[in-house]
Amino acid sequence: MALNTKFTYTWEVNSLKKKNEVNSEGVTLEGAIVQTHWKVTGTDANGNSGTFTGATPFSASKVPAGSFTAFADLTEVTVLSWIQSVIDADQGYADHIVSRIQYSIDEELIQDAPVPWGDGTDGVTPPTPEELELPE
Repeated sequence: MALNTKFTYTWEVNSLKKKNEVNSEGVTLEGAIVQTHWKVTGTDANGNSGTFTGATPFSASKVPAGSFTAFADLTEVTVLSWIQSVIDADQGYADHIVSRIQYSIDEELIQDAPVPWGDGTDGVTPPTPEELELPE
């Protein structure tokens, strides 16, 4: 399961939240990541791009002390791999992300257009009841 190959994806982490968290061994893991805010941009074969912003929570409660990465040693690649693992494990969420990226692209491609009849103005003034000859 994962995001489909309809787009080429570019990821970035926008912000992190951390706190000291005690794991299942009773060890306090200092500066454990508990929340991420991120953005993924999908670009289609025609060069059209759309974005999705997300937030993914984490807990270090089940992380063994020997596997814990200190906050100062984190890289964006590491944090993105955690986020992408969460998305890969939930195909419904992955599909939602892809649909929102497509929607974002579609919204950018939609253009306002004047009606092809009339004088080319964007607005149409609705007729008054007198002009429609409606009974009162």
